[in-house]
Amino acid sequence: MKKIFGAKKNKEPPPNIQDATDRITKRGDTVDEKIKKLDAELARYKEQIKKTRPGPAQEAVKARAMRVLKQRRMYEGQRDMLYNQTYNLDQVAFAAEGLKDAQQTMTAMKAANKELKGMMKTVKLEDIDSMQDEMMDLMDVSNEIQETLGRSYNVPDDIDEEELMGELDALEADMDFESESVPSYLQPDQESDLNLPAAPTGHAAAPPHQQQEDELGLPTVPQSSIRT
Repeated sequence: MKKIFGAKKNKEPPPNIQDATDRITKRGDTVDEKIKKLDAELARYKEQIKKTRPGPAQEAVKARAMRVLKQRRMYEGQRDMLYNQTYNLDQVAFAAEGLKDAQQTMTAMKAANKELKGMMKTVKLEDIDSMQDEMMDLMDVSNEIQETLGRSYNVPDDIDEEELMGELDALEADMDFESESVPSYLQPDQESDLNLPAAPTGHAAAPPHQQQEDELGLPTVPQSSIRT
């Protein structure tokens, strides 16, 4: 049957914006290469015109240069047209991407809206207020329990703070009086004011002209006065 009626040819998918942009960009690169070659040829013709004398030879070189200039102008026009097409395709691609992003954003927002509606059905504002009130009552009860447990059993509640401050001042005055009644030489970290003489460290030698006495109280004769 396929041989008789023929098989259906698979249709190629239509080119997208990116494919069209790539194709036009390649064409523009080709045109740029041609323009570069013509620029090199024009530079060579300029050098020849400078070196040749006015006459038929120079006119021939100028005619060739004019022909190259016309080709260059034509390729520049084509390049500008291709650049404009690429710019338009970029604008269309940007708009298409923006629309795709908007569609995805709308889809995500719809899904989030549906999920929020389902969650709001399970959460009621009255229940939240009631729970907050219960939490506040529980915190108050907890604070009262902590204060009760931390109360001291030996300290009476009817203590006058002014009376305590008076006792404290009296204690400080007594301490100052005791420190003043202690003698200065007994107070710590103070040097003694008494100028006592230093204790002797050895026996002083008797002068040679004084007579020495023995243990019986008799004067002794010096050894130098004894004659041999």
